[in-house]
Amino acid sequence: MMELTGLVLGLVLGFLVPWHIPAQFSLYAAAGLLAALDSALGGFNARLKGNFKLGIFLSGFFGNALIAVFLTWLGERMGLPLYLAAVVVFGTRLFQNFGEIRRELLTSRQKGDKIEQDIVPDRENSPQ
Repeated sequence: MMELTGLVLGLVLGFLVPWHIPAQFSLYAAAGLLAALDSALGGFNARLKGNFKLGIFLSGFFGNALIAVFLTWLGERMGLPLYLAAVVVFGTRLFQNFGEIRRELLTSRQKGDKIEQDIVPDRENSPQ
């Protein structure tokens, strides 16, 4: 529930606070945001699986964003589009995390239904 509250609060603030990123920093912001979104989905996936660790999440969140921004900066200095490496890697991981989250949510309900079916006896077949 806390994650949903944070998401809604962030979206509301994003729409209400008029803030624009200068054009020369747009690649940095895009690469950092993509890395941060990947970490957020990875954290949600870990939470669903029951192995979320705050230290791992925070180090991944900020570390991935810094690496993406650094690759963008280095690429600009070298005249190469190195930001594409971050886009490909973090974009792929976004889709992988989304697929795992979707799979976990869909199968957890089926697992729960199966467990309930095994625990609760059939009333039609049970002796009275």
